[in-house]
Amino acid sequence: MPDTRGHRGADPRDADAFGPQNLPALQAAVSDLSWLLSRDYAPVSALKLVGDRWGLTERQRMAVRRSACSDEDRARRQATRLEAYELAGTELRIDGFNVLTTIESSLGGGVVIHCRDGTFRDIAGIHGTYRKVVETTPALQLLASRIMALGVGPVRWLFDRPVSNSGRIRALVLEIARERSVAWSVDLVDDPDPVLKVATVPIATADSAILDAGPRWFNLARDVIEARGGLGRVLDLSDG
Repeated sequence: MPDTRGHRGADPRDADAFGPQNLPALQAAVSDLSWLLSRDYAPVSALKLVGDRWGLTERQRMAVRRSACSDEDRARRQATRLEAYELAGTELRIDGFNVLTTIESSLGGGVVIHCRDGTFRDIAGIHGTYRKVVETTPALQLLASRIMALGVGPVRWLFDRPVSNSGRIRALVLEIARERSVAWSVDLVDDPDPVLKVATVPIATADSAILDAGPRWFNLARDVIEARGGLGRVLDLSDG
């Protein structure tokens, strides 16, 4: 069935799944899973063990998995993370769908997770299909404003060519770049991950596989959300 939703907002199940009454169990689950990952347990079996113990739903398990990480991974990611003041005058490469969908989710009232490694991640997922929503243009406008305020540039966006509508989002990004007179370029690539993993300039992503490869990175989605006063709903699972 095609996705006809007009917003990148909350799933109807989220009000209960991520309500205050479930926050202690979710935080405990992140702590348990991170403990197991720190001791080299396989992620899939460890998540099943933790999810079954705490009686988590599929979406709750997804949130816990995205938030948890081993102690070693957290230390590695924090060691290569850049602060905003370090970006002035530098080139930046952006993991397009990764950053954009998190800000869209925040604007749409969807769940955004404050993860153990300090990143903000959404649980929307695009699963090979991207659909422009009401929040897309406002999210890009927020990004343009924040990037200009940080003095970053030039900026190179990377989007997954195989994802449907990637050409349309490329056109929209370039249109906003022209309107705002910002130095943005957009590349459609088969897979942004290998490009970003070996980048010699700062990158913006919350993708754990990319971060673990060791590039210098900036927490752009989190920065934008916090600069606007924590838009939407941020679920703090960072203490696990």
